[in-house]
Amino acid sequence: RRTGILDTDIFGPSIPTLLSLVGESPRLSEQNRLLPLSNYGVKSMSMGYLVGEEAPVVWRGLMVMKALQQLLWEVEWGGLDVLVMDLPPGTGDTQLTITQQVVLDGAIVVSTPQDVALKDAVKGVEMMRKVNVPLLGMIQNMSVFRCPKCNESTHIFGTEGVAQACKKHDVPFLGDIPLHASICDDADKGKPTVVAEPESDRAKAFITIAEGVAKKIEL
Repeated sequence: RRTGILDTDIFGPSIPTLLSLVGESPRLSEQNRLLPLSNYGVKSMSMGYLVGEEAPVVWRGLMVMKALQQLLWEVEWGGLDVLVMDLPPGTGDTQLTITQQVVLDGAIVVSTPQDVALKDAVKGVEMMRKVNVPLLGMIQNMSVFRCPKCNESTHIFGTEGVAQACKKHDVPFLGDIPLHASICDDADKGKPTVVAEPESDRAKAFITIAEGVAKKIEL
């Protein structure tokens, strides 16, 4: 599938690091639109490409919204089958702007299992309902840690918290992502787990969830 990802987190963009594109800058098309950067077969655009890696974005609301508008409407994606928008946590201006200006096939809410994280995740669920965005489901991140020495499983952040929230709020449960040092290490190195370790159980967890979402949006 022809896939793009738009990093809408203006203050803390992470896509350049995750895709090993730190330090790269997008060129402009003949129509003076930003051209996405690509790696691993995925096109991407992020505020992280437009400011220095260590440069803080110290902007007030109007400047943030202006930057978001540029990312939304001034990027020449070309032909895509799907565009994933990576939103920052919360239910603020960024989320509201996107849901009001973009026709979305659906939203996915990601949370760790513990209550303190789920409270914010559930607010995200309810926001999407209020703005009539279909809820594709929730993902439980850092669900279980398996000790590499003794192979014993430990639920560091609690068990089944997201699955229980899904039942309570009538939201599909899309799956679990384990807590594993390699996932963090792969991300820091700019090599997604599905690329770095495609046969690992953790990569298969990502792939299974992606395949399930693809079916939901009829890809």
